[in-house]
Amino acid sequence: MKVYQTNELKNIALVGGAKAGKTTLAEAMLFEGGVINRRGSVDDKNAVSDYREIELERQASVYSTVMYAEHNGYKVNIIDAPGFDDFIGEVVSALKVSDTAVMVINAQNGVEVGTEITWRQVSRLQKPAVFMINQVEHEKANFDEAVRQVKSQFGDKALIAQYPVNPGQDFDSVVDVLKMKMYKFPAEGGKPEELDIPDAEADKAEEYRNAIIEAAAESDEALMEVFFENGTLTEEELAKGINQGIATRTMYPIMCGSAKHNQGAGRFLEFVTVNLPSPNEVEPEKDTEGNAFTMDQGKDTVALVFKTSVEPHLGEMSFFRVYEGSIAESVDLVNSHTETKERLSQLFAVAGKNRQKLEKVMPGDIAATIKLKDTKTNHTLTSQKNQEVRAEPIAFPNPNFRMAIRAKNSSDEEKMGTVLKEMYNIDPTLRYEQSKELKQMLVSGQGEMHLNVAKWILENIHKVEVEFVSPKIPYRETITKPAKASYRHKKQSGGSGQFGEVYMMIEPYEEDKPNQTEFPVRKQEVHDLDWGGKLVFNNCIVGGSIDARFMPAIMKGIMEKIEEGPLTGSYARDIIVNVYDGKMHPVDSNEISFKLAGRHAFKDAFRDAGPKIMEPVYDVEVMVPEEKMGDVMTDLQGRRALIMGMESEGNYQRIKAKVPLAEMNRYSTTLSSITSGRATYGMQFAEYQQVPMDVQDQLLKAYEEEQKEEE
Repeated sequence: MKVYQTNELKNIALVGGAKAGKTTLAEAMLFEGGVINRRGSVDDKNAVSDYREIELERQASVYSTVMYAEHNGYKVNIIDAPGFDDFIGEVVSALKVSDTAVMVINAQNGVEVGTEITWRQVSRLQKPAVFMINQVEHEKANFDEAVRQVKSQFGDKALIAQYPVNPGQDFDSVVDVLKMKMYKFPAEGGKPEELDIPDAEADKAEEYRNAIIEAAAESDEALMEVFFENGTLTEEELAKGINQGIATRTMYPIMCGSAKHNQGAGRFLEFVTVNLPSPNEVEPEKDTEGNAFTMDQGKDTVALVFKTSVEPHLGEMSFFRVYEGSIAESVDLVNSHTETKERLSQLFAVAGKNRQKLEKVMPGDIAATIKLKDTKTNHTLTSQKNQEVRAEPIAFPNPNFRMAIRAKNSSDEEKMGTVLKEMYNIDPTLRYEQSKELKQMLVSGQGEMHLNVAKWILENIHKVEVEFVSPKIPYRETITKPAKASYRHKKQSGGSGQFGEVYMMIEPYEEDKPNQTEFPVRKQEVHDLDWGGKLVFNNCIVGGSIDARFMPAIMKGIMEKIEEGPLTGSYARDIIVNVYDGKMHPVDSNEISFKLAGRHAFKDAFRDAGPKIMEPVYDVEVMVPEEKMGDVMTDLQGRRALIMGMESEGNYQRIKAKVPLAEMNRYSTTLSSITSGRATYGMQFAEYQQVPMDVQDQLLKAYEEEQKEEE
């Protein structure tokens, strides 16, 4: 393959709802671009994209697929992204390294849930966009209604550049208002016949063309002057105006076609090369310091690794986009995150399983390499002189769905952990942790489907049988009033025995009031607990009733019980412990005696100190269609939510609430059911709050039953 310069590159992401035909459109574009000589299909399980085993079984995209096509002296990098919200991380990374989002819309269904969700990411990243209304050959296709929905949802910047003359089962012709020609396609697809626009369509085509010309002229002052002077623009001037209008997000052209029958894919590929912006014509990406990358091949190299995959017979493959400088085969670069050197021994242009060797990759281009030692997704590769520079990372969404996972065969636990780590390297939105507190392996993702795919991969690819169980809640225990207790540990079994007696008072800890005790404090230790909150340990012993050397042992006993709270076995926090008296034995007293005495005295005092269970509460934001807001609010209130406010955002309402984590189990599934998949939400830890008494009684009863079962 030739070395393509920055201005000879186009980077697009095919995004939108599931079943819109993104993979089929990519297949037709690769065929028209000469990368493949025969079109496959999703139904026949032989498409270039969706080639992985899980995707073949589901007949839907799970991962994004990087591809390319060559046309008209340009290289078009194409990233086919999944349509389901559970795999939104793949969409975000695809958009991050693309210069234009191609919003693929099913002409039968118009603007769908996936379209709306994806558009939020396009808007957040401020990416240029065009619309491709696909499947106009379907008997239920309604192009006019699809356009109406696009304009209603995304505004009047969406302008018709093509429209079908006869949508439906007889579809074979489109009017192209950019070329002012009608294209009639053969039944088997491919190169169309170029015809004059029929008289019956002339006024309609002229109206759409004038709207495009006006929008193109508004994108540039010089073009505006030409437009005012001549009343129109030449084809070359129009192409320039469209390019600038798309790049500056003042115009979203609407194209159409039938990817399934390869009717319009060739013209769309031409549109991409002529009208879409190149990498040096869009808002530049930045480094973490806010400095813009210039796409200058003469500068030191900076490249962002945006995707990692494991390919059969090849191992780990890393996909990257070059922001500055260039990358040649067998070059040594530095990972600015790990500070390790990486050799890029081979460079590839990739189209699914197909790979084309590259000698050099220029700024703005997308390519892949294999077998990097220590480089993962979101890492930056740089030249030696530039090794402190880091590209602004991909902002992956936080998890919304959490489950505990365990291997059905305990001998597979270690292998399960290793596989989950590999899966995280491929998909950073799939997270896992071994919770010491909950004694569970937790996995988190974007939804129930996301975790079910992870389970499928564990069981079918790696042969590890697993099951999901409900995750435990990380409650906290604390106290609400002072209480005193004492405990004598005495054990005699011949020879030296064990003896230790401890008197203590415990009190609730309040921020900025560490000295609340009625006893004089000889020495104070303030411990920031790993799980939040504080433990203040006051040595209030006078007269030497307990030797100072036993204080660490008492503290150790208290810490053991704090890590296994007296109420439910959860961590305790925000407590002041005052050890004010005790007794020793000159022979039998030792550290173990005082550790046990301290542990039991703390346990007894805790139960008399108005103990309370605290639960984690999360800030939750739900984006919901206005007409579904009442149902969502009712459901949230049933989850003990405290509604904090609502804001309008287009046709959506943003609901802000504080919700206990215990009430959020499987919320993503419920929300999807209530709103037919149209709502999305995010959640972030806010604080710990005391649980209501009825909930506390339920938790205490459940813990008692659990303890009985273990006995």
